[in-house]
Amino acid sequence: MRLGKVMAVFGTRPEAIKMAPVVRKLKEREDIETLVAVTAQHREMLDQALSLFEIKPDYDLDLMRAGQDLFSITCGVLSGLQEILKKEEPDLLLVHGDTTTTFAAALAAFYLHIPVGHVEAGLRTRNKYSPFPEEMNRTLTGSIADLHFAPTDKASDNLIAEAVALYKIWVTGNTVIDALLHTVRDGYVFGPEFSKVDFNKRLLVVTTHRRENWGEKMRQIYRALIDLTEEFTDIEVIFPVHKNPAVREIAYEMLGERAGFHLTEPLDYEPFANLLQASYLILTDSGGLQEEAPSLGKPVLVLRDTTERPEAIEAGTVKLVGTVYDHIYKEAKLLLSDESEYNKMARAVNPYGDGKAAERIVNIIADFLYVRKGAQ
Repeated sequence: MRLGKVMAVFGTRPEAIKMAPVVRKLKEREDIETLVAVTAQHREMLDQALSLFEIKPDYDLDLMRAGQDLFSITCGVLSGLQEILKKEEPDLLLVHGDTTTTFAAALAAFYLHIPVGHVEAGLRTRNKYSPFPEEMNRTLTGSIADLHFAPTDKASDNLIAEAVALYKIWVTGNTVIDALLHTVRDGYVFGPEFSKVDFNKRLLVVTTHRRENWGEKMRQIYRALIDLTEEFTDIEVIFPVHKNPAVREIAYEMLGERAGFHLTEPLDYEPFANLLQASYLILTDSGGLQEEAPSLGKPVLVLRDTTERPEAIEAGTVKLVGTVYDHIYKEAKLLLSDESEYNKMARAVNPYGDGKAAERIVNIIADFLYVRKGAQ
């Protein structure tokens, strides 16, 4: 018996990575027709993930343009999905996380009375401008969604506090763990971009890209890194630099010619995941890395003032250090010089799941489609 049609929509590499396990599990089922639409909010980085997980989109809006802003992305997703959704009439639209694609796709589905499933639902900072625009994207998506796939109990509690009905919420774990365990492997051979890296040293992996960190905050982060490499001669920093000119200009100005720093282009997910495995310490303003790194036993210092992932802080796998030079330098130095402090973080239990989140989500979707079909 055919249960129905599901369309997954995403636009960035992190979304593709986290949705890939769900899409793959859906496509294993003969009773569910599964379609994929991508907005290509981030073109090149999205394509890397699609290739790795062997996902061929049925629809590609190809929205990325030089100098694009939130207005153009939002309008592009809404108008681009309108005819696709009218044509396909899916029984469920599946979105992930907190990008502009996520919110705009959910809104398009709402306009056409199509139910919405939200993967990685319920993350909150309670500050609508931090992170920006992600906090409002996921909050507004939560107001539209019919199925909320919360990665943790705390995310579920956030939804309950917003009066989301209990029968619409499932705690599934985070699909990024599914993707990570599928990708990391022993004996991985790194490409030529790592030829000058001394893997016998302790590797610090760094990523920065948040809008709220552009400018002086990034300069303070990079100053702390410079001083750490000068004090600890047994460390090297690997920094895949985001494509955004606001990031690249400062990064290459301050770090490009310095010994101990390896600035690369953004990495495909496969080498990046295996780089995390090879690392000693991670400093990032990313959201997803706060979930991935603890699964590999790697401490994370979060270069932000707020986080929507407090579970990792409570578990002890992550520390929120902000963007002030003194705080970053002090906390990184502690982990580089005190083995017991390092081990407290490295050996803490990861709160984000067991790698079976996608299986749980697909089973819930199948039940939803079965009930929906019976009601029609």
